[in-house]
Amino acid sequence: MDFSPKKKTSNLLLLIASFAIVSLILWNTNSFFKKFKEEERHKMEIWATAQSEFLSLPVDADPGNLHIKIFQNNTSTPMILVNKDSTIKVNNMPGIQKTDTAFIHGKISRFKAENKPISIEYKGENLATLYYGNSEVLTKLKYYPIALLLIIFLFGTVIYFLFKTNKTSEQNKLWAGMAKETAHQIGTPLSSLLGWNELLRSENINPEITKEIDKDISRLETITERFSKIGSLPILNEYDIVEETKNAYDYLKLRSSKLIHFSFNSQVDQAPVLLNKALYNWTIENLVKNGIDAMRGKGSIAIEIVPNGNWVKVLISDTGSGIPKKNFQTIFNPGVTSKKRGWGLGLSLVKRIVEEYHKGKIKVLTSTKDGTIMQITFKVKN
Repeated sequence: MDFSPKKKTSNLLLLIASFAIVSLILWNTNSFFKKFKEEERHKMEIWATAQSEFLSLPVDADPGNLHIKIFQNNTSTPMILVNKDSTIKVNNMPGIQKTDTAFIHGKISRFKAENKPISIEYKGENLATLYYGNSEVLTKLKYYPIALLLIIFLFGTVIYFLFKTNKTSEQNKLWAGMAKETAHQIGTPLSSLLGWNELLRSENINPEITKEIDKDISRLETITERFSKIGSLPILNEYDIVEETKNAYDYLKLRSSKLIHFSFNSQVDQAPVLLNKALYNWTIENLVKNGIDAMRGKGSIAIEIVPNGNWVKVLISDTGSGIPKKNFQTIFNPGVTSKKRGWGLGLSLVKRIVEEYHKGKIKVLTSTKDGTIMQITFKVKN
C-alpha cells in the first residue's frame, strides 16, 4: 500500500467528504421528518376542528359533506378520542377493542409522549380530547437514519476488509518477490564458492578447511531453498517430525553460545507428518533464535514433542522476559517486533509456513516474566 503524504491526504479528504455527505443526508432526513410531523399535526387539528363542529350540532342536523370528507380521509394516523363523558372512540387501530381499557390507556400514554394532545372545545367548553400517534410512514421515517447509519457501517466494514485484504495481498507479493530475488542473488556467489572450494581441494589444502567450507556452502544452499519457496506452494513429503525436529535442534545447539542450555524431549518415538523439510527447519530456527534474543543470549531453550490424538505438538520454550498477553496475536502480524533493528517478519513467516503451507496451528501457549512457550501443532499422517 502507498502510505506517502499525498496518499494520506487523499484518504483524509475522502473521509471528510464521506462524513459530510452522511451528515447532509441525516440533516435532510431530520428536516423532512419535522416537516412531515408538522403537516400531520396540522391535519389532526383540522380533524379536531371538524369534530368540534360535529359534536356541537343538534342531533337532527345535517353534518354536511365537508365534515364527512374530513373524517373519511384520515385513514393513516392512529388516534383515540376521549369524550367528556369518558366514552372512548378508536380510529385507525384495527383489532383494538374498546373494552380493553388497560391497553387503550397504555396507548394514550404513548401517544401523549409522541404528540401533544388536542383539546376539542366549543364556546369554551371541553367536548373531548384527541390523542394521536405517528402514522406508519412517519414511524418508518423516524427510524430511517438508524437504518442508513447501519448500512453505512456495513458498507464501511466491507470497504475496510477489502482494503485490508488488498494490503495483505500486496505485502505477500512484496515478500515473495524479495525472497525470490534474495535466493537469486545468493545463487550467483554460491556457484562461485563451489568452484573455488573444488580448486582449493586440488591445491592440497588442509581437508578440514574445505570440509568447513562445504558446511557453509550447504547452509547457504538451505537458505536459498527456503527463500525460493516463499510465495509458491511448497511440496510436502512424509517425514518423521521427531527426527526432523531433533536434526534442527542439534544444528542450532552446535552453533549457539555456550551460555545457552539446550534440552530436547519427545514423548513419542516417531510421528509421520507431511512436511517441507527446509521450511520446517526454518520455523524451528526462527522460534529458537527469537527465544535466545528474548533471553539476551543467556538462559535455557527446551524443545518438547507431545502427541495429542491425531495431532502432535511441538513446544519451544525459553526463559526470557515474556510477551504481554495483549500481544499474543499481534506478534504474528507483519512489522511487529520488539527488537530495535528487527523487521518484524520472522514470526509472520513462521505463521505462514505453519498455517498456510502445512495447515497446522501456531500460538503462544503461555508467557510470563519467567519465560515463553510457543506451540506448533501438526496433523499426524495415518
